[in-house]
Amino acid sequence: MRILALIALMTLAASAAASPARAAAPYAPTRVAGGAGSTTAVARWQIQSSDKAQQDGNTISSADFSTHDWYPVSGRATVMAGLLENGAYREDVFYSDNLRAVQVPDGSGTLFVNPWWYRTEFTLAGGTRGLHTLLRTNGIIASADVWVNGHLVADRASVAGAYPVHELDVTRWVHAGSNILALRVHPADPRRSLSIGWVDWNPTPPDNNMGPWRGVDIVQTGPVQLRFPHVTSALSLPDLAHAALTVEVEARNLDTVAHEATITGEVAGVALRQTIHLAPGQTQTLSFSPRTDAGLDLDHPKVWWPAGMGAHPLYSLQMTATVDGSTSDKAGTTFGIRSVSSRLTSQGYRQFSINGKPVLIRGAGWAPDMFLRDDPARMQAEFSYVRNLGLNTIRSEGKLETSHFYELADREGIMILAGWECCDKWESAAKTGGGPWDAADEQVAQASMASEARLLRNHPSVIGFLIGSDNAPPPALARMYVDTLKAAHWNLPIIAAAVDQATAETGPSGMKMTGPYAWVPPAYWYADKQGGAFGFNSETSAGADIPRLEDLTRMLSPQELEALWKYPKLRQYHASADWSTFASIEPFHTALVKRYGALRNLADYVAKAQLENYDNVRAQFEAYNAHRDAARPSTGVIYWMLNNAWPSLHWHLYDYFLNPAGAYFGAKKANEPLHIQYAYDTHAIVLVNQTLTDRHGLQATIRMRNLDGSVRYERRLQDIDLAGNGTRQLATLPTPAGLSRTYFIELELASADGKAISRNVYWLPTQPDKLDWAHSNWYLTPVTQYADLTALQSLPTATSEIRATLQHLGDDDMVAVTLTVPSSSKAVALFQHVSVRQSAHGKPVLPILWSDNDVTLWPGQSLTLTARFAGQGAGTPVVEVSGWNVSTRSVPAAIRKPTVAPQENTL
Repeated sequence: MRILALIALMTLAASAAASPARAAAPYAPTRVAGGAGSTTAVARWQIQSSDKAQQDGNTISSADFSTHDWYPVSGRATVMAGLLENGAYREDVFYSDNLRAVQVPDGSGTLFVNPWWYRTEFTLAGGTRGLHTLLRTNGIIASADVWVNGHLVADRASVAGAYPVHELDVTRWVHAGSNILALRVHPADPRRSLSIGWVDWNPTPPDNNMGPWRGVDIVQTGPVQLRFPHVTSALSLPDLAHAALTVEVEARNLDTVAHEATITGEVAGVALRQTIHLAPGQTQTLSFSPRTDAGLDLDHPKVWWPAGMGAHPLYSLQMTATVDGSTSDKAGTTFGIRSVSSRLTSQGYRQFSINGKPVLIRGAGWAPDMFLRDDPARMQAEFSYVRNLGLNTIRSEGKLETSHFYELADREGIMILAGWECCDKWESAAKTGGGPWDAADEQVAQASMASEARLLRNHPSVIGFLIGSDNAPPPALARMYVDTLKAAHWNLPIIAAAVDQATAETGPSGMKMTGPYAWVPPAYWYADKQGGAFGFNSETSAGADIPRLEDLTRMLSPQELEALWKYPKLRQYHASADWSTFASIEPFHTALVKRYGALRNLADYVAKAQLENYDNVRAQFEAYNAHRDAARPSTGVIYWMLNNAWPSLHWHLYDYFLNPAGAYFGAKKANEPLHIQYAYDTHAIVLVNQTLTDRHGLQATIRMRNLDGSVRYERRLQDIDLAGNGTRQLATLPTPAGLSRTYFIELELASADGKAISRNVYWLPTQPDKLDWAHSNWYLTPVTQYADLTALQSLPTATSEIRATLQHLGDDDMVAVTLTVPSSSKAVALFQHVSVRQSAHGKPVLPILWSDNDVTLWPGQSLTLTARFAGQGAGTPVVEVSGWNVSTRSVPAAIRKPTVAPQENTL
């Protein structure tokens, strides 16, 4: 498996990411590879507070300046990330409320209110005559003065903002051999600068993420530089038989004399060539299209599709500028051929289509690490989770990522819905935040939009940009954003906001942001009100997502753990670090007790929470899946959120430690490619086909069971046809006589030859939840009657047998776990959870991709689950099985040799 092979070196990646004291690598100068067309990232910095390093930039950027007490940090480290690399804090800042006590390690207590210095040495090779050396800053929070070899080359007014890319020609100040670069990074405040902010789902980092978070590059080029290569494709619809490519690249003469340059390139097997004359300092955009190069009209192109709808092939573009017979510069990019469009339905809902096919957006909100640490292996693992979950989209509300993020999305077929963030300076020009904008703010915003457009526009995964989040920008800013995007030849949807607002330039957003953000019952999602499954809901979920017990103990103190299940009105620092609405999770706690019964201890709380999270998350996605063809159709849903920036009790499908729990497997179940499900509103059994392939001859089995396992209703259906990219209602369930107070629905879907496709089990009450819609607010709808599922506590202990085998598959391992409930068992084995551990009682093996988990079996039934993970070497992993009414058991995985090349279990 490509993804997990690449993370084979990542042993417990989440544990490493959360470590408070990772040892910093020693500082070493950056060696510039050199030559025309080279780009070298600054690999290491040394940093120090200006409180301690009080010299001026001329001195600090001189060769003989001593940095003996400075911190060595990685090339993209914020100040806090750098301090954590150096083990500057004795205690884990992610544990309990330790983050409160963070201050400058020397005890000055200034809490990052003064600038910090970043200093590095880079070496240039000799023989650089005729080359230009450029510094490319890829975004600095909040701003920086830039010094090279004792010279101030740019000040904070010109190098400001989290997103603008700036290129500084420093040729006259550098030389062969050793050179010194120093940045005086100024403090950030997201309420007063266009940087990165954090709202109610994460504490604000003590340093406000100050630093060169996207890194700094050293670029060398000849007299003519190539920039911003861009490829657009016009795909013929609906046959997808032709694609007309247009290639553009900017050529810039950096010299004070005129040059003639020949620009050559290759794309999709087509050779390109133009010769141009550039006056001193002139910039010209070159364009290649079928008008100039007939070969750019491609027949039968390889078309990029989102995950679940097809493959994700990529093309490459390579270009070279030649001046006087020598290479002057090189540029290239990858791209995909696909068509993205969106429209408003007759009801005013935003509907996206890819390659002419309407697509239901099934996504979740992205959170980077709160210190913006660069961890490619972890990001790779998170994308493997997105695929495993059956999602097709990630929404980035601000927190826009580096190019690696979008490259992963391209390769994995995950659509990206990008946009600016809410609730700080980015929206202060609208209705909220830290005050009105001035001319400098507008300049940074325009530069940010231009830089992001150039970063995103070649990526087939990107399907649009939201120029506002919780509020649309005011007219002047909206006009500026749209004009800037169009100037960058942006051909994707531009959306006013994630709320139901409009701008003159974009029209109505076609989106709703109606919540909820706190607990509501599963039936909520099937209603035609608030956050129910109609239209495009840009952020929504039932709030609390409780990690598994082993992770709770890693993030909460004993006192916090006790309060979690005993005193729900107390605020939890890991629910919300401020005094927001979400500082306590009382609505979730109340529902847990009312629906499942009084809590006995922390373990009981966690077990009930997993059951509740699974049930609710599954219902949210299933409702939107079921209503995609309804009279009031669902067109998109973004679960709030996908992941967490730090260990949290709220809003995630997998926790900070990458340990899948109830919410994860509920989402995974709902988003199966072919899925059978129950509808809470109509009691219908519905089939959902997320793929584009029509299916024929399917078989379905429907059972209703009493708590004791007896079957009260059963129906078998055969020869079922199911169209691609659609739904079908199979049957409506009756209410049979003698149904127990808590009962089960068991659904099975199989292919024509009897091969299992989807299996789904519900635990339901005869007393349903009742909602008080009239008193809804922006984050929840009150409940006047809770479903009664307390009878589940009376289930006798079930018997479950386990058999586990292990296969070594190159860099990966795969475990197959067969769970069997013998006919002699006294009861159903409810919600069995399987974990793979490094050894008996050892740490869980993470990240891990399961075919299914949290499964329910009746006496006489058996089910095999598979899990894939990075190889564990010579050790033999142990499989642990626990459950609602199943005693925890562990068995070693017996090693067996593969007989055939196994298929990936999720991709």
